[in-house]
Amino acid sequence: MEIDISFDFRSDSGGKDPDKYSRTLRQYHKLLWSRDLPNGQFFGLTDSVPGKYLVHQSNFGEFFLSSDSVIPTFAKWKSMKPVTSNFSADEIEAFVSIGYTIGGMMIFPANQVGGMQTINGARGFTRAISDRFDLTLECIRRHYLQIESPLSQTLARYADFFDLFLDFHGYVDFFLLQDLVNIDGEVQFFLPFDEFGPPSIPTDRHAYAEYRQRSIDFVRARNNRIMALGI
Repeated sequence: MEIDISFDFRSDSGGKDPDKYSRTLRQYHKLLWSRDLPNGQFFGLTDSVPGKYLVHQSNFGEFFLSSDSVIPTFAKWKSMKPVTSNFSADEIEAFVSIGYTIGGMMIFPANQVGGMQTINGARGFTRAISDRFDLTLECIRRHYLQIESPLSQTLARYADFFDLFLDFHGYVDFFLLQDLVNIDGEVQFFLPFDEFGPPSIPTDRHAYAEYRQRSIDFVRARNNRIMALGI
């Protein structure tokens, strides 16, 4: 299977959540992230464990992983209608569509620890994050530096997963996130950042346009990095 960076995973999910139901997305994740870790060891993934999305089993441990589309458009948020209504249906659809290409997708641990939220869940339900991936990545950066963030407790529950990548640089390189980080290892935010202070979502037409364009630019850049792998 060759990876098509223009493939919209909604097209093979039967109208359901592509993160769960797109077979193409699962295979792309398996192909992309079955690769060497920063320590040189191979991170193999299988989709043959019944009831599990992707699984890694080795002397490093057992990891159950799921897909997460990480570029929210906020188009379905009722509270965002006064903002998103300033954009045409075609503009919104173009944003949604590129967000459902492989450059807009990640994998995170899927197992609940102590009955608490997974990373996927916490990203969406933590108001200071509002499902934004740039803010999530800043939380991950702070996890490696042992600095508090709105997702500190959640990420700490999956410390064994993040330890696989040694440090933030290793995590960024493994998942091809370089275009969301500057040369100093700092996250390049989609909107002005004020230490997770509100608002975490675009509040007017200008802010949404900026958020939309920067998100699209990131996904396109990451898609190009994925294409360059030649898989």
